[in-house]
Amino acid sequence: MAQPTTASASELPPLKFTVRRQEAELVRPAKPTPRVHLPLSDIDDQESLRFQIPTIHFYGAGDNIIDRRDPVSVIRKALSQALVSYYPLAGRLKEFPERKLFVDCTGELGVLFIEADADVALKHFGDALQPPFPGLEDLLYDVPDSSGVLGCPLLLIQVTRLTCGGFVMAVRLNHTMCDAPGLVQFLTAVGEFARGNQAPSIDPVWERHVLNARSPLRVTCTHREYDEEDVGAIVIPPLDEMVHRSFFFGKTESAALRNLVPHAQREACTSFDLMTACLWRCRTIALNFEPNEEVRVLCIVNARSKFEPPLPSGYYGNAFAFPVALSTAGNLCKNPLGYALKLVVKAKADVTEEYMRSMADLMVLRKRPHFTVGRTYLVSDLRRSGFGDIDFGWGKARYGGAAKGGVGAIPGVASFYIPSKNDKGEDGTVVPLCLPADAMKVFEEELQRMLNHGYRGHQSTPRILSAL
Repeated sequence: MAQPTTASASELPPLKFTVRRQEAELVRPAKPTPRVHLPLSDIDDQESLRFQIPTIHFYGAGDNIIDRRDPVSVIRKALSQALVSYYPLAGRLKEFPERKLFVDCTGELGVLFIEADADVALKHFGDALQPPFPGLEDLLYDVPDSSGVLGCPLLLIQVTRLTCGGFVMAVRLNHTMCDAPGLVQFLTAVGEFARGNQAPSIDPVWERHVLNARSPLRVTCTHREYDEEDVGAIVIPPLDEMVHRSFFFGKTESAALRNLVPHAQREACTSFDLMTACLWRCRTIALNFEPNEEVRVLCIVNARSKFEPPLPSGYYGNAFAFPVALSTAGNLCKNPLGYALKLVVKAKADVTEEYMRSMADLMVLRKRPHFTVGRTYLVSDLRRSGFGDIDFGWGKARYGGAAKGGVGAIPGVASFYIPSKNDKGEDGTVVPLCLPADAMKVFEEELQRMLNHGYRGHQSTPRILSAL
């Protein structure tokens, strides 16, 4: 078997460090803001988004004298300034009848902020910054009674100074408020204030009514992602009982996958399509479902450009769909990769403006359901989200994006595609994954087998993906 490009986490000495935290505080808008009730959209307040999602951002010390400023003080002040325009994030969620969410905007509340120091340098996290990160629970502390949906802070930010002069900024967001582009837009505004700007470059737009259900309600599209199921029959191990790994897809791995599909498909598909088809198939094999069981992969599709006219550039609410590709486990596992690829491409193509309107109507008709969980895998492409470009005055992040895989109301279901470099400096995509230990072993073996097969007859040497 080919050697790993990077040693797995189990082969490296665990990184241990201490984080000293100050008491969490509330950061309020720097100026008075409107005291209003703002309803969320019918896309925002679905059950699938009623959870807190973490991101993490690593920064070096910088080379300029200005970089000797205290990142905690700079970001705290900039956060307060940004909240003047983004004041709904300083509010609290409540429910109208029929579970309709709204933000109670009261300027005296604010977002949670934690100042911290760690006795570790950025270099100790390694050259290839990838999830799972050691000490995440200390770099993003779960303040007691803060992680609920209703009546809790909508945003928690912890800034941890490192001994080298760099810092880590970890963020936890109530997902009903923003999707990835929306969160990046807000954090970019914080960065602009931190660098001395007097206003954000993009004015935030609330206007959540544009993604509300229609009257009369009419579900015109098929939404198999919200199929009803017997929740009591779903058995998912707790997240802390799963194995967390990240897998790196560089040019070598991507070329191997392309060699596994017919030429016509190879030319028409994206790297997202290929990776999703591959991971879905390998994960299904690893979990050993019965051949006649239906398995599914949900692909996050940003729908902002699907509208005519497109949604306003400053819209920072949730504006995506969960289109689903379906197959029996038997067909998915016995057929070549091109079978899964065709299903993924078709699912993504289903998302139109009418699909989004129909989805909003379904939310109201069915009391805001959660997506179907049983035998489901969800993938979200964050490679062009801009998390790594957020600059607070110390340059771009060494890593910016998802803090871990498997997050969500249902543990272990989701993976994110994150731009990254491996320990050799090669650009690529890192994908965090959570599986039970025995399934993870099978997953890695199946993935290696698929890559080896992709290089059959080619001169390049196959490599196992990095399991970090």
